[in-house]
Amino acid sequence: MNTPRIFGTPLAPNATKVMLLGSGELGKEVIIALQRLGVEVIAVDRYPNAPGHQVAHRAHVINMADGAALAALIEQEQPDLVVPEIEAIATDTLAALEQAGKITCIPTARAAQLTMNREGIRSLAAETLGLPTSPYRYASSLAELQAACTSIGFPCVIKPVMSSSGKGQSKIDSADEVAAAWAYAAAGSRVDAGRVIVEGFIDFDYEITLLTVRALGADGQVQTEFCEPIGHVQVQGDYVESWQPCRMHPVALQRAREIAASVTANLGGLGLFGVELFVKDQMVWFSEVSPRPHDTGMVTMATQVQSEFELHAKAILGLPVNVALRTPGASAVIYGQHEAAGIGFAGVAAALQVPGSDIRLFGKPESFARRRMGVALASAADVETARTRAKEAAARVQPLPPG
Repeated sequence: MNTPRIFGTPLAPNATKVMLLGSGELGKEVIIALQRLGVEVIAVDRYPNAPGHQVAHRAHVINMADGAALAALIEQEQPDLVVPEIEAIATDTLAALEQAGKITCIPTARAAQLTMNREGIRSLAAETLGLPTSPYRYASSLAELQAACTSIGFPCVIKPVMSSSGKGQSKIDSADEVAAAWAYAAAGSRVDAGRVIVEGFIDFDYEITLLTVRALGADGQVQTEFCEPIGHVQVQGDYVESWQPCRMHPVALQRAREIAASVTANLGGLGLFGVELFVKDQMVWFSEVSPRPHDTGMVTMATQVQSEFELHAKAILGLPVNVALRTPGASAVIYGQHEAAGIGFAGVAAALQVPGSDIRLFGKPESFARRRMGVALASAADVETARTRAKEAAARVQPLPPG
């Protein structure tokens, strides 16, 4: 039986303190959700003025992959909870601090370790849990990659074992493309530029994110709940639009929930997990899992009674959650289009004239052509209309170079 948490007052000695490691657009929304519950939030990122820095009580800029720097900051701040929001973190340091009883890591330090590295989570899913996945091999050199691709067959997908938001990921159709894929994977890897995973291409109908929440029930015990499935479109591994609910065969939905429950129960702890799955008719394959809010889940700001960010905040604090869907909806990404700092945005008013629409501009200090700088949200009576509205609203927002 877990004892209900007593909430203090921010910036007072009895404050409930949460440290977010990673403060991008997803972290920013988690911070806002936490602050609505009177939590004192410390936002950490690798660059200044990150989106989450702009709304937190305090902000720090460090290399989170530097274990000594990370441990020193945690010692300085003494947070009640440490919440990783990205993959590129010194997870071994978190594990050591957790084992020593110095931190509570969300959901667990082991979960952060396994999911930071595609090798760890894929081996857990396929070999330990026996879940269906695509065939896969690992490679640490171009020669190993060429052999792995030949073994897996073409087409295949190549990803760095450590990256985020699809960076360094490519689908190739022949041996002629292997060298370029190796170079692209190395460039897109955040931590280890020397190892990749090669996945056999699954002829799936669609892919989903199944947001899975481990939260405390009325009896104080951990319960697993599922949001309605989220469909999404990815380009080079990076999401460009999502919608909820995604229509699925009832057998496939049940299997998806079983796979998500198996993975998240093994990882343990409290919080929201984004479980990515491939689906073909009634068949489901595990792809990846993030032990935190998922970029495709931004659609829940328009669709659910509690968004994925509210669900994560409440779950990690030991509070009840509500995963109910309020309305069908969709999201569409707004890209920066320019390589510059301090860009502007025109057309926001025009975007909001699209029925049922809303806009989130993330406040990232620097733009890249393919950097996600905002998202359009839309709700409607049906998913198809919502998708059309979200894409139209996103298209009306025009990023402008500074000056």
